[in-house]
Amino acid sequence: MARFSNIVGRYVYLDVEGIEYRVYFEEAGEGIPLVCQHTAGSDGRQYRHLLEDKDITSRYRVIALDLPLHGKSLPPVENRYWEDEYKLTKDWFMKFWISFVKELDLFQPVFMGCSMGGHLAADLACHYPDEFRACIGLESSCHSGGFDKMFQKWWRHPRLSNDTKAAMMLSLCSPHSPETNIRETVWAYSQGAPPVFSGDLNYYGIEHDLRETAGEIDTAKCMFYVLSGTYDWSAYPEACQELANKVSGAQYTLMEGMGHFPMSENPVEFKKYLMPVLADIEQKDQVVAA
Repeated sequence: MARFSNIVGRYVYLDVEGIEYRVYFEEAGEGIPLVCQHTAGSDGRQYRHLLEDKDITSRYRVIALDLPLHGKSLPPVENRYWEDEYKLTKDWFMKFWISFVKELDLFQPVFMGCSMGGHLAADLACHYPDEFRACIGLESSCHSGGFDKMFQKWWRHPRLSNDTKAAMMLSLCSPHSPETNIRETVWAYSQGAPPVFSGDLNYYGIEHDLRETAGEIDTAKCMFYVLSGTYDWSAYPEACQELANKVSGAQYTLMEGMGHFPMSENPVEFKKYLMPVLADIEQKDQVVAA
């Protein structure tokens, strides 16, 4: 007798700035929509453990997608993408997610993202608070600058193989995370198209900047949560806490012994930190409804 996963995968067609994208996503569960954005250079496989966790899917409809050019979401066929330099921009990134939410007819979903997705959680809470009931930023900070030289002189060098990306991501993982999960996390990084990771870092390291505007996030409209791992040297705990401190009503959680990819490198421990956040969202929802 075959054993099947409850995860269902399919494609949806989205129009963003006049270009049609064929976007792959996976989902499982029912209840409040919980939409998930992966890290730079990776794909939605990072959330497979959440998608198979019945404690979560019994209360939430978990949806994890592959951003265009990532994973199974191939580049759009309408333009000659190979002739242009790929750069992920803040404006396009936000518009893409608003289009996705509206196309799937999701009513005020909870957004959760990690790394560049964590940065996006803050940007969406700031610019589109009416579209989401809550935004959860994993490894999310006000700004992650200093990547411009890396773009020009390092990541795009022809002698760099995809193993280099995986090796650097390995250094972002916690030494306390199970090795099998760590290896799976970095495996996905060795499979991305060469220009994608560095192109994503344009948003992560340059365009995302809430140093002066984080205080504009209104948690009365959109609840906001920041979680960070102690072994993350990129979005390090002090930087993540600084973001939360600038947002009135935000909640900050330090995930002891965790790294940059909590949902994939150590899903068992991550669940212990995530469940109270999800419970808090549900409780506040009930108060508002009452």
